[in-house]
Amino acid sequence: MRWEKLTTEEVRRLDRTIPVLMNIAAIEQHGPHLPLDTDARIGGHFLEELDKRLGDQVLILPPVVVCTSEHHMDFPGTLTVQHTTLLAYVTDILSAVVAHGFTNILLLNSHGGNQAIGQVIVESFGARHRDCRVGLVTWWRTATDALLKVQESGFGGVGHACEFETSLMLHIDEASVHKELIPGYSHVMTLDWANSDLLRGGRGSLFRTMAEISGGSGVVGDPSLASAEKGAAISRIVVDALSDIVGSLR
Repeated sequence: MRWEKLTTEEVRRLDRTIPVLMNIAAIEQHGPHLPLDTDARIGGHFLEELDKRLGDQVLILPPVVVCTSEHHMDFPGTLTVQHTTLLAYVTDILSAVVAHGFTNILLLNSHGGNQAIGQVIVESFGARHRDCRVGLVTWWRTATDALLKVQESGFGGVGHACEFETSLMLHIDEASVHKELIPGYSHVMTLDWANSDLLRGGRGSLFRTMAEISGGSGVVGDPSLASAEKGAAISRIVVDALSDIVGSLR
């Protein structure tokens, strides 16, 4: 169910333990071949599929699509807000949700730059609302082992506007992908302990701009290996995982 599509009386009648989900995403550059709303489209797709599957067992809030993308600002079109702004804005929305009596809240993150502040939102808001369950999941971390089996590229092949994100966009909206502009592999490695990709974390983290990580291309990984079929497989894996997570909250 979509929060904004219900009437006030329909909301009044809902079970207050129903899981309430919100996507936090991004409007930012995704290389020469993907639109600026890629992260928002991907997060929205997963929740749309979840809504089809679970119906009245889940309640989906309007997404927050402009989030923390300062590290992409070397590329035109990127929009961003400060971490503190996102913290305050999302917290205010969740405060309204809790004020209406709902007790199970899950943020679905579809942008790497939101992971740190997303965890701060969960910890700060959760500490103030201990009668609620407040969680955060990032889509590519919901089913890492299964997603690794889909990946064809090696380490570093999935990162940003990559094999996975391009595959998902080919599945979700093929017309929005500029196929003739899909580049090959691009990923500038750094210190060994800080190297990572979507599915494999490093031993630590080191700040770099997206221009640095991508060598100026805006792409981290290998989108040349993308396909709509692979996107469909990724979608099934993630929606299955989200269904299990939402079920556990109920």
